[in-house]
Amino acid sequence: MSCPICEADTVPKYRPFCSKRCADLDLAKWLNGSYALPSNDPEDLDVDVTTEEKAPDRPH
Repeated sequence: MSCPICEADTVPKYRPFCSKRCADLDLAKWLNGSYALPSNDPEDLDVDVTTEEKAPDRPH
């Protein structure tokens, strides 16, 4: 099995990762929303639109 971050061989202590560094990188992706799945739930869409309306203008 290879590490899902860097594709090196895994280490049993950090499985499925090869090191603490790769495990931490994966955790950071979860925490910053990189692994978020899109939702078609109307309630989520309302929240997203409301959040965007309140957010300051930013370049696209």
